[in-house]
Amino acid sequence: MRMLARRLLLPGLTALALAATGCSSTSHTGAAEPAAPAPLTPSADGTSQQLDVAAAPQGSPTPAAVSRGDGKGRTEKSSLKVASYDAKSGRAVISTAPEGPAGAPSPGKSPGKSPDKAPGKSPEAAKPVAAGDVIASAPAPGAPNGLLAKVTEVVGKTDRGTEVKTAATTLNSVLGDDKADGKVPVDPASVTVEPLMKGVTFSWAKGDGLKFGPEGAKLPLGNLRLDVNASVDTAPDAPASAGASVSGFVQLAPQVEFQYDGTQGGGAGPRGAFLGMSGDWSSQWKLQGRAAASTGAPKRIPFAKLHSSPVIQVGPVPVVVNLDLTCYIQVEADGRVTLDVQQDVKGDFKVGGSYAFGKGWTPVSTSNVQSTPVQATVTATGRVKGALGAEASVGLYGAVGVTADFAPYLRGEADAKATASSDGKTSLTGAWAVYGGFDLSGNLHLQLSLFGTPAFERKIPLGSLNREWALASGNTAR
Repeated sequence: MRMLARRLLLPGLTALALAATGCSSTSHTGAAEPAAPAPLTPSADGTSQQLDVAAAPQGSPTPAAVSRGDGKGRTEKSSLKVASYDAKSGRAVISTAPEGPAGAPSPGKSPGKSPDKAPGKSPEAAKPVAAGDVIASAPAPGAPNGLLAKVTEVVGKTDRGTEVKTAATTLNSVLGDDKADGKVPVDPASVTVEPLMKGVTFSWAKGDGLKFGPEGAKLPLGNLRLDVNASVDTAPDAPASAGASVSGFVQLAPQVEFQYDGTQGGGAGPRGAFLGMSGDWSSQWKLQGRAAASTGAPKRIPFAKLHSSPVIQVGPVPVVVNLDLTCYIQVEADGRVTLDVQQDVKGDFKVGGSYAFGKGWTPVSTSNVQSTPVQATVTATGRVKGALGAEASVGLYGAVGVTADFAPYLRGEADAKATASSDGKTSLTGAWAVYGGFDLSGNLHLQLSLFGTPAFERKIPLGSLNREWALASGNTAR
């Protein structure tokens, strides 16, 4: 019997698990926030306005905004639209959008301006655009990420509208000295999903009661969920019985955070700005089998890409935000391992960039995570680390501004074959330890200067935010 036990122990090593007796969950908070979003302050002359920040109306085309180059008025909603755009040449065709239902008034000017001369007619009908005007548009033909551009020359009339030459510009050219501060939930129905392996399903639930996917009926409103149940690559010499698989889900309720303070801070550009993404996160996942984790190199297994380009309405200005997430499983071990790992995580996260006049751009990254009882069994030599995370990026008008990698993980160490679980049961012999944690890292990119702030020379790291806590450890002898 002793010889049999030795044969079972030596070839393979280790099993790890949480024995969470008397403790159902543990909360851990990490924050690396050099500067909070710059507070909005009143302008000296009192002329700036507080603009509403909300999701663009659905069911009808989002009106473009135009800032006239004559300097006589504020940016206003317009009946103009971008009929086409050529990114290579910078040429666009501007036309008048179809009028609404009979009797519906046309978009008027902002407060303080004279009303349209005739009901149902827009002033742009007589004067579409002129050199110096700035156009902010929702996604349009040739501009899938929207368009923020300054008219440099009016080429002439065409059968589709007025052709113009344009050049890149910045948000302060349309937001001026106004202020805005708001959070806009991402409509889960606007998210497109590209599965990267078989066995991935997508579900969501909206605030108006609409639901989609097999798990939609169970989701809180505003949430989206990815379920995965698929096989993954195994080690080249693994037997058929060691086939690996991953199963579980990621559930998110992402939202865009936008802030702008155009009051002058003593020089050109706005006083403050903030762009970021935040949201609730929950995941439950299981990885089993002999995954192909080679010595010293983490094996990342992406299983789905998500993309959304929500339009948020900042006063009269449609601001197009681009969001991308790639969800993945990652395994890191110091040998070819046979795994049986489970993880259950709930929490939230926030990543972004904050600008303050005189201080420049600083990163914002916070996370609060709660870990619930976990079980892990590993047959290998030494160590193993498993994570379910997401690579995320958020930007404006197609230009990436912030990238982040958020990865809640489970890490284990052992020197024998052992198994433990949340009910306290163990088997065989071994010393083991299990740790929970999360990694949050990323960068601020040059394109954040789109706010009209000074450009910085290189990417600014968010800083590596890492928190880890012991789940369980011990020695067993049976």
